[in-house]
Amino acid sequence: MTDAELAPQARDLPLDAHLHTDLSPDADVPIDAYAAEAVERGIAEFAVTDHVDFVPGTPAFSFATFADRERVARDAAERWARHGVAIRFGVEITYDRAHEEDIRDHLSGHAYDYVIGSVHVYADSPFHATRVAAWTAGRSLADIVAPYFDEVGRAIRSGLFDTIGHLDFVKRYLMPYVTPAQLGAAPELYEPLLVALIETGTALEVNTSGLRQAPAETYPAASIVERYRLLGGTTVVAGSDAHRKGSFTAGLEAGYGVVAAAGFGQLAFRRGGSRVGVTLPDRFRTRTGGDGANT
Repeated sequence: MTDAELAPQARDLPLDAHLHTDLSPDADVPIDAYAAEAVERGIAEFAVTDHVDFVPGTPAFSFATFADRERVARDAAERWARHGVAIRFGVEITYDRAHEEDIRDHLSGHAYDYVIGSVHVYADSPFHATRVAAWTAGRSLADIVAPYFDEVGRAIRSGLFDTIGHLDFVKRYLMPYVTPAQLGAAPELYEPLLVALIETGTALEVNTSGLRQAPAETYPAASIVERYRLLGGTTVVAGSDAHRKGSFTAGLEAGYGVVAAAGFGQLAFRRGGSRVGVTLPDRFRTRTGGDGANT
């Protein structure tokens, strides 16, 4: 099945906050292709968040310069503004604790509209396809996810990022040894991360790429987004994490539904200044039980 069949592209939405162009090593989409899709599909705004890695040898280490990424995004923003599409210059930085100061130095000297911090799975990870079976054998669920969740917690506590991308992306790599249902049944494993998000003011991303991948649910699942809200979480955002043209806004209608069902009426986003609230369309607002405004 295609991505579009697994998670249909959405229409008439105010924001897709997570996209990759051909300036990411694992994507193949020129920025203008996304912009044309935005016009066609009624998407008012999107953030280009191409990958940047700081560990030598990883895919996005020195793949594209800041200057090139900024030029492409800013030039496209100027071209497409007349068509009613707002394009923001963002980044998705792979967090690695050994390179936190490198990341901090980069962000202090380079201005982005919006910054996602994420933990990814590379060749030396226990969750890599060559290691995951041995890693999961005989371990408790808490011990299995600990390396990933601990790194996510450090990313949150660093205070470097506007949002944390695909909070439990590890569940993609754990299947079939650990299922999404097993993780969903252990919300206590997520609580330190959710509390850290709240205490640092970092937004929780509802990432819809999981709907077109093996987990067949968002990162994180709806029940975890609801738990974040119950714990006092107020800032949430949504993105398709598209790497192909057919994935632009894929699953985002469902992602907005997850946001609304948890009681939120806005997405938390940044456009280079202070955080702003992006109001959900009216068709979602009856699901919030009120305005559910983010702060």
